[in-house]
Amino acid sequence: MGAASLRQSFEKIRLTARRHGPLGALHDLALKAVNPIARFKILRGVWIGRVDPEFLSPPEPFTSMFLTGERLRRFGTDPANNMRESFLEEALAKGDECYGILDGTTLASYGWYSTTPSRIEPPDLILKFSRDYVYMYKGLTHPAYRGQRLHAIGMTLALRHFLAKGFKGLVSYVESNNFDSLKSTLRMGYAVFGSIYVMTLFGRTFTRASGGCERFGVSLEGERRMGAFAR
Repeated sequence: MGAASLRQSFEKIRLTARRHGPLGALHDLALKAVNPIARFKILRGVWIGRVDPEFLSPPEPFTSMFLTGERLRRFGTDPANNMRESFLEEALAKGDECYGILDGTTLASYGWYSTTPSRIEPPDLILKFSRDYVYMYKGLTHPAYRGQRLHAIGMTLALRHFLAKGFKGLVSYVESNNFDSLKSTLRMGYAVFGSIYVMTLFGRTFTRASGGCERFGVSLEGERRMGAFAR
């Protein structure tokens, strides 16, 4: 590694420590140190079961709704919406729903919701969860619309909808060193319930869920037979 690369690395560590504390910087550094040898990440499981009235009204001139398949396919033709055709067809085929916030005919923000086991990264892993909960994933707000709490509003409106249908709340996850996303998630009212450890080594993927995941029925399984850390 050259001098310039070293300076960039130290600057990133310094910025992480300043924004998220020395323990956060060490955590991020440890994960990055392991990854050249084995792909390793920690997923923080989060959940929310209470509607915050502060996030129930989209500001003018936005409108919000669950989007039809036809509308989603139309939005999918725009690369800025990050909804490839292959993703859309798989999500819609399994019954997943997308709640969007629109600025006229422009998709400003959206989030996806699933009541069935769902594929995550790496793509041969399937996230399972209790039928009492809905899995929220793939949230996106376009850069031009950020800072208006659209993601929190869309998620809260979707949560109210699913609570009315008898579900107990939403579950999701954030990678443990994605500090900004984790802080944002907690500000929206989510709480951490546990962690899932994922390691890929020599072509095999191993997973382990912490005890807190049991309450929500959260686990990771492979489409093919996968290994697991010994308890």
